[in-house]
Amino acid sequence: MENAFLKGQYKGIHAYEHFIEKLKDIKNEFQNIQKDHKQHASIVEERVQNFGGVPVDDEGVVGSVQNFISQWTIPDTTEGIVETTLKGEDYYGIEISEEIVKGDLDLESHQLIKEILDKDRQHVEMLNSYIY
Repeated sequence: MENAFLKGQYKGIHAYEHFIEKLKDIKNEFQNIQKDHKQHASIVEERVQNFGGVPVDDEGVVGSVQNFISQWTIPDTTEGIVETTLKGEDYYGIEISEEIVKGDLDLESHQLIKEILDKDRQHVEMLNSYIY
């Protein structure tokens, strides 16, 4: 379960790389969100290791292909990039992640994932403030 969640974090990290390349005015804000995703990935990696697992170190083949294709469809405007990012954060970052982690998590892992998703919700709120 946590490895699937971890793949999502890596997908977000790589998506932000493409967004940051195109941004000028709110680049720092996007870099801060990307830093949060990197920190979350590191925390989840450690958790997987603590349970004797081997953490993934990328978004997987499907995520990699999706990420490659999406870099060619990134809008050219800040507003378009923010809207695209909101869809990713809200749908993939939160909604899909909530489905991934339902069920068999121990209490500490569940709390950790909840905290990460709460931070993702803060990202969504901040991104919404950039819609003109």
